[in-house]
Amino acid sequence: MEDKEVRRFIPKTPSIAITTIPISPNPIDNTNSESIPEIANQTVIVNTSNKSNNTVTQTRSGRKVSKPLSKLFIIFCFVILSVAEDYNPYKILGVSRFANTQEIRKAYKQLAKEWHPDKTNDPEAQNKFVQIKQAYELLSDSERRAKFDQTGITDDTYKERFDYSRFHVNPFDDILHHAYFNFQENDISFFHRLSITSRYYDKTILPKSVHTPYLILFYTDWCFSCLQTAPYFRKLMDHLEPLGVEFVTVHTGAEPNLARRMSVHTLPCLTTVIDENVYVYKETITSVQKIIEFLRHHLPYKLVTTVTDNNIENFLSGWEDNKVRALIFEPQQHVRLRYLITAYHFRHRVTFGFANSTDLHNDFQVPLDMDTVLLFNENVSRPIASITMKEIPTQTLHNVISSNQYLALPRLSSQSVLESLCPCEWNKPRKRLCVVLVTTASNGHDPHRQSFRHYAQASPYSTERVRFAYIYHDKQTEFVNSLMPEGEDLTPLLSIVIIWRRDTSHIKYEWLPNKWELEDNLNDTVSKLDHTISRLLKSSEALTYEALVTDLFDEHAKGIIGRIITKLLVFSERMYDGLNKEQILPALSIIGTVVFIICVGYFMAYLVRMEEESVKQNAKEKAENVKISNYQPELKLHELRAEKYNGLVRLLKPGCRTIILILDMQSRQQLIPPFHKAVWPYRKNKTLMFAYMYVERGLSWYKELLQMSLSEDRDLNINPRNCVGTVLSLNGYRKYFCMFHAKHAESKKRKKSPETDTNKSIVNDLEAAAFIGFNSESSESDEEILLEGNLLDGLSNWLDRLFEGTTQRFHLNYWPEFPNK
Repeated sequence: MEDKEVRRFIPKTPSIAITTIPISPNPIDNTNSESIPEIANQTVIVNTSNKSNNTVTQTRSGRKVSKPLSKLFIIFCFVILSVAEDYNPYKILGVSRFANTQEIRKAYKQLAKEWHPDKTNDPEAQNKFVQIKQAYELLSDSERRAKFDQTGITDDTYKERFDYSRFHVNPFDDILHHAYFNFQENDISFFHRLSITSRYYDKTILPKSVHTPYLILFYTDWCFSCLQTAPYFRKLMDHLEPLGVEFVTVHTGAEPNLARRMSVHTLPCLTTVIDENVYVYKETITSVQKIIEFLRHHLPYKLVTTVTDNNIENFLSGWEDNKVRALIFEPQQHVRLRYLITAYHFRHRVTFGFANSTDLHNDFQVPLDMDTVLLFNENVSRPIASITMKEIPTQTLHNVISSNQYLALPRLSSQSVLESLCPCEWNKPRKRLCVVLVTTASNGHDPHRQSFRHYAQASPYSTERVRFAYIYHDKQTEFVNSLMPEGEDLTPLLSIVIIWRRDTSHIKYEWLPNKWELEDNLNDTVSKLDHTISRLLKSSEALTYEALVTDLFDEHAKGIIGRIITKLLVFSERMYDGLNKEQILPALSIIGTVVFIICVGYFMAYLVRMEEESVKQNAKEKAENVKISNYQPELKLHELRAEKYNGLVRLLKPGCRTIILILDMQSRQQLIPPFHKAVWPYRKNKTLMFAYMYVERGLSWYKELLQMSLSEDRDLNINPRNCVGTVLSLNGYRKYFCMFHAKHAESKKRKKSPETDTNKSIVNDLEAAAFIGFNSESSESDEEILLEGNLLDGLSNWLDRLFEGTTQRFHLNYWPEFPNK
């Protein structure tokens, strides 16, 4: 059968002890398994007396207990009931036990408005408001409400009222040692007293780990190794708890999710929580020295700076970072853990240095055989506090540093500094003021800050109720601008504002009319400031303005790159710490397998890529061979321009000709396709080149070409539109050309009659060469009208006759110049 558990609750009375006893078949017990269920439902009461002559009574299970124990049982039940009745959230909110969520929320809102400290002057308003809020949080959580309805207590109230983790000595150890089934209870109860829940871990331990290191031991019941660890854990507590390290335990059976979150794989397991980061101790819990080294290793890097004769001045004068300087002197060569933990606790307020030089002992007149801690603020000539003892207690050290953790004139550099210097205060008679000088982060305002610092140190109002500080306007612009009163022309620089924080975002303030200038009227400003502070400290006086402000910008926060690097380092360290010896080999095996698979995959992909490239190369070579064997030259059309005129016409080799199409920009799309189609069969002829000429560009050249070809000298009146569609065949070496045009007389004659009379045709061609049809008059007199798409209809036949040598040739003495434009 399954193990069952008996839970016993101990109120704060000297006659009852708390423990949890698992009831399971025990080889020592002679009771058979059938009687176990009867025992499991009983609450065992142990008498604190050690007398052996107690009278015995019979219980329901047949087991005999003493009569005084029955009386203690009645007292125990009475205390539990009284505790449950003492705290009643339903009564606080004024609702019934069967109220739904909406009714509870409505009652909470009404009571919160009534008892809010801003709405009433009742001195008990703040406590009453806190009780109302806690009651609402309890009843609005269905799980916590169900536990309260069943048992009358909750985790929080039970932890607060019966916090056995605060005790280090159990007064009932002797009695538990003689109790039935309690032959191991003396050690396990030690872990139970320190046990926490996951809720307590999230709400308390994680936030406190920012300034306090925690050591957490994971255990479970009936764990022989855990019992063996108990003496060492006690010894570790005795050694480290006085230094400021907190100790708690976690029962893995009750909190399995928390153990999983913290990478606990074996029991017992020791972990540390530092700055909200978890680190697992992978060695056995038998050596205090190894655990101390483990703790030192995981504290933040460079908590304590090594100070020598060379850097002592830089160290003490570095208070511009808004931190007090603490100089540690020890007879040893290395700083001890007690000072490291103290430095970790005050790292946001104090910068610690370890004096590792005998000369520094002499300079500060510090004894060599004792521990000494010196605290410095802006005045580096003498310390503001010092402690010299053979062994400085941690609590004494904390008390001295806490009282001197701020500079004489601190800077409001973050929200935490503002919370500490100017805490929220509800009660008007206890008003706490913060007098702030607004400056900029420049050396020009250093004299003003120094003067204001002297005033703050000498001011009679410099007490807990009045704190002096300064702020950088250029770094806290949003905060300062929110304090600017509307409708008033006020320059905040070198002005003084007095603020009173009502709550986290609500501030009442008043500006001093005089600026803090280093002139003759400084005395008037000081007098005015004293009078204002004295007036505002009175409970009857109110500050002039109020505003809602946002949190201050943290001037000491790391940049985004620094945060990313820190997160990566912490993550890698946690991954390494989460692996124990038994897991390292499997992890390495898995990593090696993954790396091997990736390498093999990459190699196979490389081979496939090489094969594909080889196939493509072969295919490309074959395609090139086929292309060479089936080579068909392309037909290129050149544009006849001045820079290409010599290559296309004048410098042609013997036997070479250039065929030119004359067109304009409007006819380009209609004439080039039919021209390309007509000359395409002659593309393989290496003696031919093909070109086109815009008539707008070469009109003067074309006109001179025609005039040089005429038999008589006369001026031609050429219409450029009539020249479109003309094809010229130019022989640059022999200086002649042939002409084709749809209206050319040669074309018409060749179409109508055969070649019978050569001399007659030559005469007609010579007359036609004048191209009288190019002028506007002849163009209007022509009966036949051709479209641009039909101008090259007879070009193919003319090209045949051109290569047969039957077309008319017009000879020139020289080639005219082509216009350069």
